[in-house]
Amino acid sequence: MSKYITTPIYYVNGEAHIGHAYTTFIADSMARYEKLKGEDTYFLTGTDEHGQKIEESAQKNSKGTQEFADEISATFKNLWDEFDISYDKFIRTTDEDHKKGVQRAFEVMYAKGDIYKDFYEGHYCVSCETFFTETQLVDGEFCPDCGRSTNIIKEESYFFRLSTYEDALLKHYAQHPDFIMPRSRANEVINFVKGGLRDLSVTRTSFTWGVKMPDSIKDDKHVMYVWLDALMNYVTALGYGTTEENMRYWPASVQFVGKDILRFHAIYWPAFLMSLDLPLPKHIGAHGWWTRDGEKMSKSKGNVISPKQVADAYGVENLRYFMLREVPFGQDGDFSQRAFIDRINSELSNDLGNLLNRIIGMSGKYSDFEIDSVDVLKYHKKEIDAMNLVIDSLNTFMENFQTHRYLEELWKLFSIGNKAIEEHAPWVKMKEERKDEALATVALVANILAKASIMLHPIMPNTTNIIADTLGFKIDNASYKELIEEKRMLKLFNIKQTPPLFPRIEAPLMPEAPLAQPNPQKEKCAVKDIKKEQDNLIEIGQFFETSLKIGIVVEAEIVPKSSKLLKLKVDLGEENPRQVVAGIREFYTPESLINSHVCVVANLKPAKLMGMLSEGMLLAAKDEDGLCLIRPEKPKKAGTPIG
Repeated sequence: MSKYITTPIYYVNGEAHIGHAYTTFIADSMARYEKLKGEDTYFLTGTDEHGQKIEESAQKNSKGTQEFADEISATFKNLWDEFDISYDKFIRTTDEDHKKGVQRAFEVMYAKGDIYKDFYEGHYCVSCETFFTETQLVDGEFCPDCGRSTNIIKEESYFFRLSTYEDALLKHYAQHPDFIMPRSRANEVINFVKGGLRDLSVTRTSFTWGVKMPDSIKDDKHVMYVWLDALMNYVTALGYGTTEENMRYWPASVQFVGKDILRFHAIYWPAFLMSLDLPLPKHIGAHGWWTRDGEKMSKSKGNVISPKQVADAYGVENLRYFMLREVPFGQDGDFSQRAFIDRINSELSNDLGNLLNRIIGMSGKYSDFEIDSVDVLKYHKKEIDAMNLVIDSLNTFMENFQTHRYLEELWKLFSIGNKAIEEHAPWVKMKEERKDEALATVALVANILAKASIMLHPIMPNTTNIIADTLGFKIDNASYKELIEEKRMLKLFNIKQTPPLFPRIEAPLMPEAPLAQPNPQKEKCAVKDIKKEQDNLIEIGQFFETSLKIGIVVEAEIVPKSSKLLKLKVDLGEENPRQVVAGIREFYTPESLINSHVCVVANLKPAKLMGMLSEGMLLAAKDEDGLCLIRPEKPKKAGTPIG
């Protein structure tokens, strides 16, 4: 059975950031995992290069539009090549075959009656390449997704009859509950569709940088609108509309996207496919955003993380491990150098690296670096059973994109190995002239390392190749079958001496995120405020009367007729989520809050805001730079007390 895995195509109006790297790492790991198991797998990534934003960015940089797109696209491709991303195709929407495929799709939809010509007048966000109705805008002007000002545009357009696919989409969501992953993200999509779908503008006349109309339609003043053009890449990359050579891989097994573009992939894209009579992808996997030390990244703050900078400092495979281990798929993650260094030192260096070093050292001392598995089962059935139990559990986690749980479970193998060394003490057995038992323990741990390195290979391919070479075998489908599926042991081999894989890191290797500059005027005001605060001191008992808990936002929606309020459903570990009405709409979109961990005052007396019951209050901080929610450093269970 073939597998097809995709990243979104990255927009070429800026260089790759840490969020792009995360999406690519998780897709690459999934593709490597499937290939390791012997599945016929195709992995796609690439760049999205059309639209008004690109045209404007090229002009600002005094470059031709194609030249500008070529340069930025190359930075993505070069970075993924440097990171050893195992893509099978890097598609560009400026590729001629892609353009032909998009034109063919337009012809099919047009002939079917799903595309028609009309006039459009509405608020348009250049940044998001999206039209919005008056009711969707923030304060009548601003884009609900990115917060930038919109422009009123009236122009002739071809429209896709999205509205006719409402029922079909809702039926598909109901019949395929895992279509949107994680499942918690499905509600926002379903609610959006239930709210009514408007037909979608799929061409523009106000700019020229896009796919031209098919010759059969003869309407040269129009170019394809970016979302029809961009989304079609997933099938044009396989030859749709041209050679059809790789269409056997469709439908996709999983299409990874950031949560900010989930709506386009879970609503527009399946509707396009239905119109083309093509099957829908099996899963749309939507991941969260990354912050830095708890703060949203922005160029103005100077805290945007370059994945190349991190990889140059710490190593790309360490970065892969950290990002895929640190955060549950679908939730927002935080990049902290301290947390990164802790994982390198404790998990990679102590647990894995040190275990390998111990086996190299003991085998050299006890058996001239020769390792034989002949007596492992005789002396270590308990450890082998525990090892196999862990390995057998791993596939479920990877199939559900839970790389954090996959790695958490995988690391139990190193605990089994370290514990076996301490319990069976080979050095003692050697003194007692029980050499067979001592060497069996060394061989047990060598086999644990071999099997663990195979399962870790999709996450850290180059590191695990070094481990495999040290242990005298090669990681491929053959060794996967032999050591994992058939549960065999390593054959007699001579272990190699290998330098430590993960040297300890004692101090950050990159500059920390910049701190806010001191403001003398603020400092003067702060001195005056000290007296006021001293007059307002409370006893500690009074503080503990307040119940603060960790909550997880499971639903979020705009409050109609309010420019400030959002209505949230927050899981506090109780039987039912609580409704909390919060004045944060100016700073957060509903979609950005789903699965967020927040701090909640849980024992406030319920109050009504605009006629709606609010059963708690979110903690937040606000200054001249805006408002941000107070969040835990790491994800915690819903209902975890704070204090």
